[in-house]
Amino acid sequence: MRLHRLDITAFGPFGGSQTVDFGALSAAGLFLLHGPTGAGKTSVLDAVCYALYGAVPGARQSGQGTTLRSDHAGTGTRTQVTLDLTVAGRRLEVTRLPPWERPKKRGTGTTLDKAQSLLREYDATAGAWKDLSRSHQEIGEEITQLLGMSREQFCQVVLLPQGDFARFLRADAEARGKLLGRLFDTHRFAEVEKRLAERRRATEARVREGDAALLADAHRMQQAAGDAMELPELAPGEPGLAQAVLTAAAVARTTAREQLTVARCRLTSAESAHADAEASLHRVREVARLQRRSAEARERAERLAERAGAHREAQARMERGRKAGTVAPALELREAADAAHRRAAAAEARARAVLPAEFADAGAAGLAAAARRAAEELGGLEPARRAERRLADVVAERAAADRQERADDDVLQEAEAWLAGWETTRPALQTRIDTAQEAAALAERLALRLEPARQRLAAARVRDSLAADTEEARRRALASAEAAARAKDHWLDLKEQRLNGIAAELAASLADGEPCAVCGATEHPAPARKVAGHVDREAEERALDDHQDAEERRARHERRLGAVREELAAATAEAGDTPTAQLADEAGELEAELARARRDASALHAARQELHRAEQERERRLTDRRQAELRATSRLAQRDGLEREKTALEAELAQARGAAETVAARAAQLERRAALLTEAADAARTAEDSAERLKDADGRLAEAAFRAGFDTPEAASVALLDDAAHRELQRRLDVRHTEEAAVRAVLAEADTAAAAGLPPADLTAAEAAEAAAGRRVREASSARDAADRRCAELDRLSARAATGMRRLAPLREEYDRVARLASLTAGTSADNERKMRLESYVLAARLEQVAAAATVRLRRMSSGRYTLVHSDDRAGRGRSGLGLHVVDAWTGRERDTATLSGGETFFASLALALGLADVVTDEAGGVRLDTLFIDEGFGSLDDQTLDEVLDVLDALRERDRSVGIVSHVADLRRRVHAQLEVVKSRSGSTVRLRGAG
Repeated sequence: MRLHRLDITAFGPFGGSQTVDFGALSAAGLFLLHGPTGAGKTSVLDAVCYALYGAVPGARQSGQGTTLRSDHAGTGTRTQVTLDLTVAGRRLEVTRLPPWERPKKRGTGTTLDKAQSLLREYDATAGAWKDLSRSHQEIGEEITQLLGMSREQFCQVVLLPQGDFARFLRADAEARGKLLGRLFDTHRFAEVEKRLAERRRATEARVREGDAALLADAHRMQQAAGDAMELPELAPGEPGLAQAVLTAAAVARTTAREQLTVARCRLTSAESAHADAEASLHRVREVARLQRRSAEARERAERLAERAGAHREAQARMERGRKAGTVAPALELREAADAAHRRAAAAEARARAVLPAEFADAGAAGLAAAARRAAEELGGLEPARRAERRLADVVAERAAADRQERADDDVLQEAEAWLAGWETTRPALQTRIDTAQEAAALAERLALRLEPARQRLAAARVRDSLAADTEEARRRALASAEAAARAKDHWLDLKEQRLNGIAAELAASLADGEPCAVCGATEHPAPARKVAGHVDREAEERALDDHQDAEERRARHERRLGAVREELAAATAEAGDTPTAQLADEAGELEAELARARRDASALHAARQELHRAEQERERRLTDRRQAELRATSRLAQRDGLEREKTALEAELAQARGAAETVAARAAQLERRAALLTEAADAARTAEDSAERLKDADGRLAEAAFRAGFDTPEAASVALLDDAAHRELQRRLDVRHTEEAAVRAVLAEADTAAAAGLPPADLTAAEAAEAAAGRRVREASSARDAADRRCAELDRLSARAATGMRRLAPLREEYDRVARLASLTAGTSADNERKMRLESYVLAARLEQVAAAATVRLRRMSSGRYTLVHSDDRAGRGRSGLGLHVVDAWTGRERDTATLSGGETFFASLALALGLADVVTDEAGGVRLDTLFIDEGFGSLDDQTLDEVLDVLDALRERDRSVGIVSHVADLRRRVHAQLEVVKSRSGSTVRLRGAG
């Protein structure tokens, strides 16, 4: 990294615009930045840091950047810092504008403008600057990536603060660890320690959780074993808990199986006793049943003897009913004849009641003759009936003709009205058809124009997309070309370095007595030695491979750029230069016009159909008008004929109906009279016939009762049984017979008779004995089931505990391993003899590198007296790893850096700062730092030491570095010719460049 130019406006103590030409200062190699206290020497370095990282060193950073503004600046001047530098082979310009509270352009008061940033890169080919980014985040990431350092590292490596390193020399291990941790980013090792500790806690919690589950199973086994199991007195996580639980479970399972065997034996004995009790109970129950059966049979025999008289009466009643059954048909015949005679007499009385008085005493023959005369008169009225029906038809036809005449009048009026508007309706419909046809033709023309417009729009969109792709491809091609150039330069540099150091590479293969491949000598008194940074063949070949890879990427990106440009040219040729938005508007307008034309054209079919329907309606109405006129002509003749026929029919009907209103009424009178006379004649004949049949039935009934042995027909009727009484009496006789047979059968049984001779059975005692035996069986079975369940539960819990122990074994091993690693990295393990944490161990290695790099310069500054060494001894009861001692060559003793004098402390801290800069630079990826600043501390040196320190700084200049000394020591102004002076005044500070360029 090399600084070229710094422009400052309204920043810190600088009220106006100031320019620092680092290019001119760097040409001298060593330059002095001086000025009175408070003039703003450090502000120049703050401006460099702010330009690169958007922030000043930590102690001076506050707020949102508004405190960076100079109090001497005018209200209209905005704070701005611009830095021109070269880093990683790229010429960059960074511009930073912090937030600015400026006066409002309108009105009073102020408004806050946001911070702004700009990153530009110089294009040597084009000879102009090009913008890269305006994003704070992107610029910060780009600068950090190019420098390979954070802001804190930059402030320690490039802006060497001597006071901080003097404190570093005197600090304890903890303070050194904090500083080194920020510089070397060893946070990841602290994260490893943290992760291991968290993992140890997590695995320990899982082990405890597994042991707790195992102990919970042990408690369940103790409950299942009936508290006969002793639990181990161990807590979750303690060693041996799992094995103790499994041992106690094995003892509990053995005890439970012994109890199960005893319970099974007791159950077998109880089941045998219960079977004997059940057999005895069965025998007692059988004897008791037979004794009850014998007693019940004797009681039934006694009841049958008591009801013997009633049984004989029932048998006699059954015999009389059997004899009366032979008279039953005659009784039924007589009752039927009597009922028929009464019904016939009642019907004759009803029929005579509605006849005229002249027929009250007429017999059946007289009534029949009168009915025939009425029927003959009714037959003579049939022609008059037909005439009456024809008269009604004539009246109806006349009314229908009148209605048709009114309907035809309505049709004629409606047809005339519709046809009167036809001359205006048809032109209007034809106009609609013509308009729709014109719209259809327009739609076809617009469709032909729309497709090319859409194609041009699509091509324009492709053109815009390819324009962006072309810019991206051009940027990539340019970036790959620059990368290829840098790779080539790097390869050529390494090749040149290897050629410069080829003597050392050849000297490595020399052997005493063997001739040199260059000069042929066999003696090699002073072979060349490899210096630091020697380039070997492998490094050169790797650089060559990187160069070839970069060339391939450049060619690939250039081919891609050419292809995209060809596609862009094709799309531009098709779309032209018309903007995409304009083409989109034109296509949209065509689509809208086409939609309107198609919408208007869609009405063509409907208009044609409507015209066709109107023409059909016109033909129909013309036809209706002609038919109505024809019907009106024919109705005149029809009306005259109907009128003559009506007059003749009315005369004929007046003669036929007589006194009745109508012929139909006269016919109804005659029909009713003939029907009544016929009904009365039939009823009279039926009554005479039923009287004869009743007399014959009385004679037959008297004869049947005498033959059956009854004195009168009434006696036979009393003895007659109906079906229900006969069935009930027969059932009672059958039940008596069945009961007598059953009693005789029971009394004849041998078992029943033998049981009756035994003493009464004691059923209660036998049932009590059987219940007691059953209760003992159930108790023994419950005990056996409980023992069985206990064994099963213990087996299940034991198996689960064994499975849990096997599953927990890898976790316990993992916990032991993680715990050992966590203790080792935390410095608490007995294996970690120096009690050194992992982060401290890494920092100790870095500190050892820093001490070695610092010793090279410290020995020159101290004339070979002092050497810095790293110590990992423990300090008191603390942890070791970050000790720093100085070895005094004059005394040969090693002592703490805190014992150095003020001047010795300065050049020791300066050497430490330069060594730290080298190590951090290597750590950051080997970015070359061509500009360094050293802040204060030179006033504590004597002349000789100051000369030696300046010689060391001159050595830095010899390596093409420029070193800026920030100091107000007057002697330095004489020794260092290139100077940047900061002058302060009441209006703000200014800078002056002297002795440079």
